[in-house]
Amino acid sequence: MTISRPSPFFAPGSKTTDQSLAIISLKRDQQIPAVLQTSTSSKSEDTITNTRFGSFPHSTLLNQPWGSQVIASNVNAQSARKGKKRKREDNDSQDKAIEDDEDGDGTLPTFEAAASGFAHVLPPTPELWTVSLPHRTQVVYTPDYSFILQKLRVRPGDSIIEAGAGSGSFTHAAARAVFNGHTAKTPSQKNGRSSKKRKRLGQVYSFEYHEPRYQEICKEVVQHGLSGVVTATHRDVYADGFALSDPSSPVRANAVFLDLPAPWLALPHLSRTSPNSPLNPKTTTHLCTFSPCIEQVQRTIEKMRELGWVEIHMFEVSHKRIDVRRELISLDYEGLRGVNASAASVDEAIGRLRELEGKGKVWHAKDEKNGKKASKDDQNSKGGKKELAKEGAEPQVESRKDRLARIKEQDKDRKPWKEGRLVHRSESELKTHTSYLTFALLPRAWSAEDEEKARSQVTSAEKGKQQ
Repeated sequence: MTISRPSPFFAPGSKTTDQSLAIISLKRDQQIPAVLQTSTSSKSEDTITNTRFGSFPHSTLLNQPWGSQVIASNVNAQSARKGKKRKREDNDSQDKAIEDDEDGDGTLPTFEAAASGFAHVLPPTPELWTVSLPHRTQVVYTPDYSFILQKLRVRPGDSIIEAGAGSGSFTHAAARAVFNGHTAKTPSQKNGRSSKKRKRLGQVYSFEYHEPRYQEICKEVVQHGLSGVVTATHRDVYADGFALSDPSSPVRANAVFLDLPAPWLALPHLSRTSPNSPLNPKTTTHLCTFSPCIEQVQRTIEKMRELGWVEIHMFEVSHKRIDVRRELISLDYEGLRGVNASAASVDEAIGRLRELEGKGKVWHAKDEKNGKKASKDDQNSKGGKKELAKEGAEPQVESRKDRLARIKEQDKDRKPWKEGRLVHRSESELKTHTSYLTFALLPRAWSAEDEEKARSQVTSAEKGKQQ
């Protein structure tokens, strides 16, 4: 199948384009997918994506290099100006009346930047799509599907079966893993001879039983440019298996991923003996089942052993993200952001207390000059009477304003990556779930003809060495 427009997951280009999928990143754990589009109606109306950090018209997101920071726009100010015209002065013949925005002159309105708020526009990847997709079912997250694809040994040009597409998270990751080009190239020329070896194109055969989810998957596959790589089918694989209705295009899968409530009911259809077997007869088949309960794993393994699957292993992926940062604790960081402006040691605390005591002495000294009697505590303090008796010899105490200005000036030459202490903390909310991954292998069928062919190859190789 020829694709006129490459998928943004495979070839996003250097800039954002019209009708392309983009990920609007607001912060580390909050991304919004958006299909960027310009106005095609007679009226000059721009598509706007509203977020908690501001409004972003698509005209400000288009033709931007990927990764650019885009400032939020003041959409309300633009809409408030609609319907207003500037009056022409009597003595100004060169002025032209400003036409109303709603007249439809074919140009998009210009928006002024908002006082705050920004976002980054990122190219779509399976990882970003996983954290931003609309949840229709339980999602296979990045730590799970990266481990699954590695254990299944999926590589470009392979064919993989996915049963239980759900929200499409694993579908996008598998499509990137098997992608090896959209169309097969013509036979290459080698030493004047055409090579008959044809380039293998990767393929993902996705099966979904729930019809509304199947329809959503089909829309996303077309919208994301994955039609040449992903084949979605609405079917109950428990009863009907994995063979396609078109016999001219057999599946021939190298790997199988079953995200089903009862995987053991679908295993009998993954057989090499059936006439419409979906497995590649020339390679070993790698299988993975995704189950949330250990009882499901037990029943699946029993069926695997019964059907001849070997090298059965079960894994549990327990992913945890750890935030590592430097903790800056000192009174020297007062007024700075992201620090703990508390005393880091006893000496620092005593120094601040002495500073406060000196401020008290200055205040009492001023009161005495104004004819007020100093307090007993101040007079009985060590050296209190002598210091207050000296005229014009007030202690020099730095004010808080001067101290904050000094700290801010010193912060310019500070190296925060060398100061403080290194601390770590696990994230409070884990975007994951309990999952048991069961892997198994089904060796390729080995017939008497295959044995004879292998023996002849070994014999010919030995004769060649002797000569």
